[in-house]
Order: sequence, then structure tokens, then C-alpha cells
Amino acid sequence: MKRVLRWIGIVFGVLVGLVVLAVAGVYAVTEARINRTYDIRVEEVPIPTDADAIAYGERLMKTRGCVDCHGQNLGGRVFLESPTAGRLVATNLTAGRNGIGSYYTVADYVRAIRHGVGPDGKPLLFMPAHEYYFLSDADLGAMIAYLKSAPPVDSDLPPSQVALPIRILYLLTGQVALLPAEWVDHDAPRPTPPAPSVTAAYGQYLAVTCIGCHGPGLSGGPIPGVPADWPPAPNLTPGGRLSQWSEDDFIRVMRTGVTPDGKQIANRYMPWQALGQMTDDELKAIWLYLRSLPAKPTGNR
Repeated sequence: MKRVLRWIGIVFGVLVGLVVLAVAGVYAVTEARINRTYDIRVEEVPIPTDADAIAYGERLMKTRGCVDCHGQNLGGRVFLESPTAGRLVATNLTAGRNGIGSYYTVADYVRAIRHGVGPDGKPLLFMPAHEYYFLSDADLGAMIAYLKSAPPVDSDLPPSQVALPIRILYLLTGQVALLPAEWVDHDAPRPTPPAPSVTAAYGQYLAVTCIGCHGPGLSGGPIPGVPADWPPAPNLTPGGRLSQWSEDDFIRVMRTGVTPDGKQIANRYMPWQALGQMTDDELKAIWLYLRSLPAKPTGNR
């Protein structure tokens, strides 16, 4: 019996040791990628100063999802905290206490927004640069103009803490946007943005913001890394329920958050209150783009 117990203890000790080594390996690999440095050639972006452009930049900060993480006043906040993800904290973007607005240059903003990289050359956690990389100079310039004019907000935010489960998902699946800087081709020529118009091409330009939840192919499904109580993202291709909607239905949903069958969409999961600030022409362009997509089964990302 003593020999059996001894072997059980040895096996248990080996298993514990392997688990400890595996966890240490996950942290070592992810920390190495978190602390990687990038040498980014920052493009010059003209920054407007007129009131109309600044107001447009404010609207873009809402419709492009910036306020969803950084808060309506851009003062930063803990936007997600769960055992799976850890504690994810969005930076104070203003010039208030502990805000980056007091020292960020235009080049720093361009590097952060388009490339997901901070002034120190390290990638920014969960900064969706793969969505913002396509922004036109005019749109990016307007956003930066608004950021530079935003009222200062003082903050005292805790640091982000990335939990083990999301680190493992990040390494195993490659679908968790832990370091979106890795998804951007930093040396590629600047993409040519389409002209603002009611076209599918312009709709695609606007709908890039949707891929974070609905997937690169917009077919929806479970969202990697979010809390377990979050519902799957709907399929936005003609393979989903949007195929039964009209353009008017789509615009009404984006304005009110109420689906054609009377279901109220929770703004926590789908930021319709911000997206509903798009113009009718912008929403019509997105609708044209969604209708032009190939039908995909839900979850085919």
C-alpha cells in the first residue's frame, strides 16, 4: 500500500509540475509578445481646426466604437472584468490627470489608432487597430482634432490584467484580439478609402468596425474571450436573419434597438445608441454592403 501511495504521489507531483511548466510557458510566450517593440513609420495626417470637423470627429468617436471602451467622456474605464478575460482597462484619452492627451503628439495618435502601437513601440492591449487601419486621413484627422479638444477628465484607473484563460485562447485560436498590432501590415501602402456615398464599397469601409464582434466575414457566432453570459453575435450575412429584413427595418433597428419582431437589443452587447448616430446615407451604404455579402452559416466567422 505504501508503494502504491508513493507512486500516486509521484504521478500527482509530475502532473502538477507539468501544469506549472505549461502555465509558465503561456505567460512567458504572451509576455514576450506583449513586450515586443515595433518600429512604425508614421504617416503625416493633417489635423483640421474648424468647428464642423471637430464635431464630425466627435461623431466618429461614437460611431466607430471608441466611447464603448474609453467612456462617453473619454476619461477611460474598466470596460471588461471577468475570470476569463481578467481586468481590461481603457486609457484616459483626455488631457486630465493620468490622461495621455497631456503628452500625446499627432504622430502618437496616428501610431496608436492606425497601428495599435504606443509611443514606446510596444503593442497596445485590445486596441482594435485592425479596424481603424483603414480610416481615411480626413476621418482620422477629424478624430484626432476632437481628441485634442476634448474636455480634460481626471482619472485614477487600475492597470489591465490579462487572465490565463484569455492568454491560452489567444495562443491556441489566434482569434482573440489581445494584440491587434499583430494583425496589421504596418509596411503596406495606405489603402485608398472610397468616397463617402451610398455604395456597398463605402458601406464596407464603415462596417469594418463590426468585425470585432461579428467576425471578419460578419457571420457572427460566439465571441472569443468575452464573458460566458454574452450572447453569440448575430449573422449579418444573407445567411442570417437579416435576410428577412428590409432596408427600413435595418435603419429602424439601428435607431431604436428594436428588431422587426419586437425584441429589444441590449446596448451592452450591441452599441446601437452610438451606431444610430450615423446618417441615413451611411446606414443605407452599410445595408447595401451587408446585402452584397455571400451567405454564410452562422459562426463561420
